[in-house]
Amino acid sequence: MRKVFVIVTAIAGIALVAGVTTRDSAALDKPGTIRVTTLGIQAQFIDRGARGRGPGDLVVSRQLVYNRGISSRAIGHSDLVCTFTSSYARQCSGTYTLPRGKIVVMGAVTFRQFYELAVIGGTGLYDNVRGSLTVTMLSRKPPREILLFRLQI
Repeated sequence: MRKVFVIVTAIAGIALVAGVTTRDSAALDKPGTIRVTTLGIQAQFIDRGARGRGPGDLVVSRQLVYNRGISSRAIGHSDLVCTFTSSYARQCSGTYTLPRGKIVVMGAVTFRQFYELAVIGGTGLYDNVRGSLTVTMLSRKPPREILLFRLQI
């Protein structure tokens, strides 16, 4: 019985030490940039007020995220929700799911052709990031964009 207790205690100790030493290593340890492209695969306009775009209306969209330098297949996806505050301005929040974690963004968008959002946090590799996301539209049909994340820790 004592041998079992010693073995279980040793395994628990090793697991605890491994967890403590690797917990911080999964996060970014220096500033960096990520440049990827997207392809819109789904977008839905929800007209919640008077007919046409106006305050309170929503756009819910999903995109595939690509890094052609790594793979010809999608490396992740995004989920974005934008609430119109006027007929042209919107407040947006979203999550970009990448292979080693998620990046969360938020901010105001007036023109979809070019805009910047704040990076407010993340998970996994990105659990300690802040910074900005600059989005440049490449085409409307199909909807394609270039994303440039400037990340700080």
